[in-house]
Amino acid sequence: MANTYFQFKQFIIHQDQCAMKVCTDSCILGAWFAEKIPSYSTVLDIGSGSGLLMLMLAQKSKAEIVGVEIDLPSCKQSKENIAESKWHERLKVFPGDIITHSFTEKFDFIIANPPFFEDDLLSPNKEKNVAKHSSLLTLQELINTIHQNLDVSGSFGILLPYHRTEYFEHLATKNNFYLLEKLLVRQTPKHNFFRSILHFSRNIETKPDAFELTIHNEHGNFTTEFAELMKDYYLHL
Repeated sequence: MANTYFQFKQFIIHQDQCAMKVCTDSCILGAWFAEKIPSYSTVLDIGSGSGLLMLMLAQKSKAEIVGVEIDLPSCKQSKENIAESKWHERLKVFPGDIITHSFTEKFDFIIANPPFFEDDLLSPNKEKNVAKHSSLLTLQELINTIHQNLDVSGSFGILLPYHRTEYFEHLATKNNFYLLEKLLVRQTPKHNFFRSILHFSRNIETKPDAFELTIHNEHGNFTTEFAELMKDYYLHL
């Protein structure tokens, strides 16, 4: 039986009520952007799930962070996870659909680990389908939502399966967002890339920065690069 919680160095994620559990690629997403957002900024987490990304960003910044989560059990548990953290006063989670949710402010940074498996095999678990498949939030709807809620000088970050990278880059460009940098992730040196993490703004960059990250080396241990990225979060690093 899997653990019902995931213990990080400075916070804990209870996840027995969450459709999506803590996973390595989400942790990479949070750690990569935690070093990039302005310290005193406003952040929106679209589909905040267990609250993982909110807490990872809060650990490294003084940002005011808002999460929106459509799955009510996940939303309830994320509120509990946040309430137990030392940063709870500047983190808020709202239940509901990000497409119809209205904010009075624009955000400096938006982060999303969206449901991105369009037309892939569905699970018999309805909550997992909402969390993993884009039947309720397509990538075009996500772009529209980001456009509505992002400050004119802001930026956003997104985690995608590698095979959807080119499609999303094209979609973002059509909607006047431009790639700042990308991180391509693979499991080992022998594996192909399986995830991409993309950083966009409204400003045109002549040549986006590109990076690669391998999680495990040929001996099955964490690579130096991965350990360096996660050392402030993972126990025993």
